[in-house]
Amino acid sequence: MIEEISIRNLGVIGEARLPLGPGFTALTGETGAGKTMVVTALGLLLGERADSAAIRSGSSQAVVEGRWLIDGDGAVADRVRDAGGDLDGSELILGRSVSQEGRSRAVVGGRSAPIGVLNEIGQQLVVVHGQSDQVRLRSATAQREALDRFSGVELASILDDYQTVYRRWQVNQGELDVLVAERDRRSREAEDLRIAMEEIEAAAPRRGEDEELAERADRLTNLEDLRLAAAQAHDILSSESADEAHDVLALLTTARRQLERVADHDAALGPIAEAITAASFAVSEISAQLSSYLSNLDADGGRELESVQERRAELAALARKYGPTLDETIDYLDSGSGRLLELDNDSSRIDSLRAEVDADRARVIDLGAKLSEVRRANAIRLSERVTAELAALAMANATVTVTVEDRPDYALSGKDQVTILLRPHSGAEPRPLGKGASGGELSRVMLAIEVVIAGSDPVPTFIFDEVDAGVGGASAIEIGRRLARLSRTAQVIVVTHLAQVAAFATNHLRVLKDSDGAVTASSVHQLNGSERVSEMARLLSGLPDSESGLTHARELIETARAFDA
Repeated sequence: MIEEISIRNLGVIGEARLPLGPGFTALTGETGAGKTMVVTALGLLLGERADSAAIRSGSSQAVVEGRWLIDGDGAVADRVRDAGGDLDGSELILGRSVSQEGRSRAVVGGRSAPIGVLNEIGQQLVVVHGQSDQVRLRSATAQREALDRFSGVELASILDDYQTVYRRWQVNQGELDVLVAERDRRSREAEDLRIAMEEIEAAAPRRGEDEELAERADRLTNLEDLRLAAAQAHDILSSESADEAHDVLALLTTARRQLERVADHDAALGPIAEAITAASFAVSEISAQLSSYLSNLDADGGRELESVQERRAELAALARKYGPTLDETIDYLDSGSGRLLELDNDSSRIDSLRAEVDADRARVIDLGAKLSEVRRANAIRLSERVTAELAALAMANATVTVTVEDRPDYALSGKDQVTILLRPHSGAEPRPLGKGASGGELSRVMLAIEVVIAGSDPVPTFIFDEVDAGVGGASAIEIGRRLARLSRTAQVIVVTHLAQVAAFATNHLRVLKDSDGAVTASSVHQLNGSERVSEMARLLSGLPDSESGLTHARELIETARAFDA
């Protein structure tokens, strides 16, 4: 239940506070006084889209705050806590601000929250009916939703199971359709992959092998140059020819002997001779390494070069097809093997999916039949009860018939096409609400449906925005009575221009308009006693001080009190 709403800088409202509370609250006022802004404020608190154009001229932002009394252990309280908010006992505070730049901010239980959280909470707290909802009631979806709400927990449980299975059925059917439609393409992909895997596996490339072969090919291509350079270096260091007396090793030996011959005369020459000896050993070692290098040079480098070049060409061809590098080709072997396994499993996946789809379809048919059965049974009851309500709403000869027929295909809501037919008077043909029903008739049908549904699908708060448009006289009184009856089990807030409706309110608020010549501001006043009678007279005759209007107003209030008693 909404305890209070505070509004600042919204439309023509500079600042206003609406004390609401339980029962039936009627909101009246002159045209342009801001009654619509009150409904707009409620919409903002319920997560509706914000429009910066609604901000009061000259203000930087509009702010709306609402205080609700809720069940501290209920689903709404749990959602508030999930969003990081808190309750003050059983009191919940919701807030919304909208800036001139279009930025919107929501507050839930003292904490900032996404606007969507307001919408989630609002759907559980409030049902709003405006003249746009009369248009919506013409749609098949709205009519089915009305029947489903009336059908209560029994249908809701079946519908929940049905929708779970239906969604899974549709997802699996979609995947199955794709697999079957692409089976040939995927089969070709698998065959191409299989050929590629066989080709790569037959070549058995190693990571870095192409670089190794490039180095080997370069060596083999320059084999003679390598052999000549190594031989010449070896001969310079240590010639094996008998007539070669000036190789490095021989020269070092001669130098060492010359120093040793005179080393006894100067001790400083000893270390130098030893260094020459060490150099001789190093040159001998290098000479041995060159000999080994020469002996290990391939005797048949030409044939090996041919083999290396063939292998390089083979690897290059693989890289061009599956690379572009050899390492990427090897990676393709790894990933392709996994993809090939996935494609090879298509047949088993198709069989598995087909079995799941068939089972879910059978379950959808079974649950859909149960939905239809429950809807048809409740359609009869809803028809009877709404017709009875219409009789009390000055439509004594009107008949409402709710029909449930098969749709061509299953949908998320089942296989039922729900239509509400109205026969406005005896002798007329029943016609869908979307064809031929006037605004006043739709207002009364909508109210009758809501009053009936409230017994099986209770909602904490109902808000009606001029649903009495196009209605007057005795019909308006009966609408007031029905709203009063609805307020016995829920909070009812009504924006009205009819005294016959406002008379039944237990809380009457008037939106007053003042003008300073440039800026219009509105404020909200709670009416009691003579103030209320005067406002009722204004609604009746346009003259708040008319004696006949005041008399009629008092009579209406007494009539409403008698009903409430």
